[in-house]
Amino acid sequence: MPTTPSRPFPRRRRIALPVCCALATLAAPRPAGACTNFLVTRGASVDGSTMVTYSADSHVRYGELYLRRGGTWPAGATVKLFDRGDARPLGEIPQAAKTYNVIGFMNENQVAIGESTFGGRKELEDKTGIVDYGSLMFLAMDRSRTAREAIRTIAELVAEHGYASTGESFSIGDPDEVWIMEIIGKGTDPVLDQKSNRQVNRDKGAVWVAIRIPDGQISAHANHARITTFPLENGTTSISSRHLGKLSDPRVEVVYSHDVVDFARRKGYFSGRDEEFRFADAYAPMDFGAARFCEVRVWSFFKGLCTGMDSYLDHVKGKDLANRLPLSVKPDRKVSVSDLMAAKRDHLEGTELDMRLDTGAGPFGLPYRWRPLTWELEGKTYVNERATATQQTGFSYVAQMRKWLPAPIGGILWFGVDDASSTVYMPMYCGITRVPESLAEGNGDLLAYSDTAAFWTFSKVANFSYLRYDLMSQDVRRVQQELETKYLAQVPAIDAAAGSLLEKEPVRARELLTDYSGSVAASTVRRWEELFRHLLVKYIDGNVKKERDGRFERNEWGFPKPPAHPGYPEAWKRRVVEEAGEKLLQPK
Repeated sequence: MPTTPSRPFPRRRRIALPVCCALATLAAPRPAGACTNFLVTRGASVDGSTMVTYSADSHVRYGELYLRRGGTWPAGATVKLFDRGDARPLGEIPQAAKTYNVIGFMNENQVAIGESTFGGRKELEDKTGIVDYGSLMFLAMDRSRTAREAIRTIAELVAEHGYASTGESFSIGDPDEVWIMEIIGKGTDPVLDQKSNRQVNRDKGAVWVAIRIPDGQISAHANHARITTFPLENGTTSISSRHLGKLSDPRVEVVYSHDVVDFARRKGYFSGRDEEFRFADAYAPMDFGAARFCEVRVWSFFKGLCTGMDSYLDHVKGKDLANRLPLSVKPDRKVSVSDLMAAKRDHLEGTELDMRLDTGAGPFGLPYRWRPLTWELEGKTYVNERATATQQTGFSYVAQMRKWLPAPIGGILWFGVDDASSTVYMPMYCGITRVPESLAEGNGDLLAYSDTAAFWTFSKVANFSYLRYDLMSQDVRRVQQELETKYLAQVPAIDAAAGSLLEKEPVRARELLTDYSGSVAASTVRRWEELFRHLLVKYIDGNVKKERDGRFERNEWGFPKPPAHPGYPEAWKRRVVEEAGEKLLQPK
């Protein structure tokens, strides 16, 4: 029978190991605080878009744009599943009769998915399951026309084949609505199956809850479970997995696995009344790390758009674990794509946790801390802050779904590679048929440098700018804003041009979108390579070359003018004097 890999096998030009596959999961232990998702409903956005963001923050994740081609499949076709963290085979399941094209994390129907791992209770990892969180994401996009269909697909897959990952939060959106779905396995409890005479897992599957974010509100999750209480089955707005067929009813706002409460009781995680059940408390209890490293990112996003968030400061500092953030909030103003791009670049600026302001930032205000997140000195444990923007991001995106446009045009994946703070979000339409070469799978990886890969070009600029962040970050932001402002302004014209072709010449319309997204990627990488060369010349050896109108200054005979020597800020000088002043003091 035909067999399809669960991810497109990349064109590995320089390597043999498929480390960065579109359908491999991370079941192995993951660095604390790995991914950040923001969700915006239609009524909360400037233009009526729904939006979902995702940052793939991992020390082993490479920045590339996945392409999965849809099609029709014969009876008996299967799909192979691979682990998202190490590419090991997990198993094989039946293929759907029809699948859809997927660009990155959005399919051709404008269904987009993001994730963050919350881990949860370690004993609930199922060693017998074969469908991991990455498989769920891509299989759901392969097979779904709406967010509700994606939720149903995930629920049915884990029930039939078992869940192979730890606790996970999914952001699932389409042009109408956005949902948060949280899921965790049920552990491994082997029993003898009388029919096959083989050991099987008695608790196969997962427990989960999915909630639609109310229109007009925003939400977020960042590596800790966020769903607490939820209305139990009432047949109209809340249903259990026994009635998944009702999920297509637009009145349904909550759906959950039928045993989500009973299983928690059996395991001893919960003993109250059913209506008091809190998913997060039962399956991923709050602790200091969850608040300080995870919830702080949700809080910072909310704080940037809503008043009243200061009341949760002690919670995100890990001092008041009971004062949980709400699952969703109404923003003070409508949210734009640009707002979400800015939120992806947050380092807790403007708060007392601002990463630029303590000694760990060095003399030049570097808002990054190299891992590990916690460290010890003289028997005491200390922490580094974990902000939304982080150095180990492989890629991130803002998925924008626009109901008023045909699907191939309406869906845009604003896609960027490497550190979100210094990336450029490039518009990749969900109707494109090819991935730009600079973003293509197999064009380099974390162990293989490629001159033509966007990831390595952006990584060069980011890592060099870390050396003198206070100055170089300004140059980076200037070009970043120049490009993103241009692309945001171009999109309406591209929408209109493709829209005029789509009905009579759909192939040409898709080609126009493909060519545009490809030209954006190519010109962005060229401009970023120019930026790297400019930064290298301007800041080499700790000096700062003089510029006028974007050109380095020379004297009347063509010789370089003497550079500036910016030195160190006053606060840093004081720290040096406190530590080594006597040794460095010049005698009078």
